[in-house]
Amino acid sequence: MAAHISVLKLPGMLRTQVVIIGAGPSGLLLSQLLHLQGIASIVLEQRSRDYVEARIRAGLLEQTCVDLLVEAGAGERLRRECLVHDGFEMVWAGQAHRIDLAALAGKRVTVYGQTEIQRDLGDVRAASGGDVRYEVGDVVLQDLAGSQPRVGFTHRGARGEIACDFVAGCDGFHGVARRSIPADVLRSYERVYPFGWLGVLAEVPPLSHELVYVNHAHGFALCSMRSRTRSRYYLQCALEDSVEQWSDERFWEELRTRLPPGHAAQLTAGPSIEKSIAPLRSFVAEPMSYGRLFLAGDAAHIVPPTGAKGLNLAAADVRVLHRGLVEFYRGGRRTLLEEYSQRALSRVWKATRFSWWFTTLMHKFGEDPFAQRIQGAELEYIASSRAAAQTVAENYAGLDFEAGL
Repeated sequence: MAAHISVLKLPGMLRTQVVIIGAGPSGLLLSQLLHLQGIASIVLEQRSRDYVEARIRAGLLEQTCVDLLVEAGAGERLRRECLVHDGFEMVWAGQAHRIDLAALAGKRVTVYGQTEIQRDLGDVRAASGGDVRYEVGDVVLQDLAGSQPRVGFTHRGARGEIACDFVAGCDGFHGVARRSIPADVLRSYERVYPFGWLGVLAEVPPLSHELVYVNHAHGFALCSMRSRTRSRYYLQCALEDSVEQWSDERFWEELRTRLPPGHAAQLTAGPSIEKSIAPLRSFVAEPMSYGRLFLAGDAAHIVPPTGAKGLNLAAADVRVLHRGLVEFYRGGRRTLLEEYSQRALSRVWKATRFSWWFTTLMHKFGEDPFAQRIQGAELEYIASSRAAAQTVAENYAGLDFEAGL
């Protein structure tokens, strides 16, 4: 490995190899993987650790994401507490059809909440002595196109600056990293959906041992879980709806309405411990790199949660970027770093396509009878064709990486 000073104090300046903006799952995962390869990093996070760890997010993991967490040393509790699923159900016209992931794609998916992943990664980085700085403000990225980028920031009332080799932007859709790419370089693609998801977290046993996706005349529904005793349910709702309009009683009544009678009879209701409404969008920014800045996760792309690809795409970005940085520090080669954007975007666009397609298939878009009949025809085709079901299974369980990655 090339010799680099990990953290060197200069007059008014720190020095590290990689500065990571954002301490969400992608930022902490990248930092830990680099640490295990002897590559130093400093992580800068705008929010407090308690705030970051309290955010409610999805938790359906592809096997490659699980493998990466295990590789990072953050898989012990995951392996002990996770739920492994061989398939999921799709419901329409009151009938359920199971997609057998194991038989159709030779893969499984794992349920383990992103909140738990965040805590596990935070604990691992702390135990490794990682330099993760929370409640950092006024982050400014400079000289990204040069050989030594600099990152300015404010922490605990003092202004600081870090010189580094590379910057990883893992700071989400609203972060500073993507905004630091010149406007004449960056191109964005976006699709905003005309509805939201009303999500409820409740301390009740799940409806089923696998996820249930519902296409209904009232709108989409999803029955998911975080554990054997904690459930996460979603209803398609109007964007103008507010949480206050949805009492627990109204939520459970509407969910039962959208489920087939047999499923509704199995539903256990209970008081919500968290309730929120999230808008849905598809968003991709190109390129995912500029000079020595590399974007990962929500900083570069957003997908509707229907296909459960958000966290998995972020982990895939980290996998490719991590290998590129290791290649550079071990042998001075920049092949993977130079190809990072192209390689990452290839996977991003495939997952964006699947998430868009699955969203359009399962949600209600107005009262267009033609669109509704097309949905029905496609759902019937999936139920009657192994080839169609296999396509769904392969995309849902996660596409394979290229050889060598």
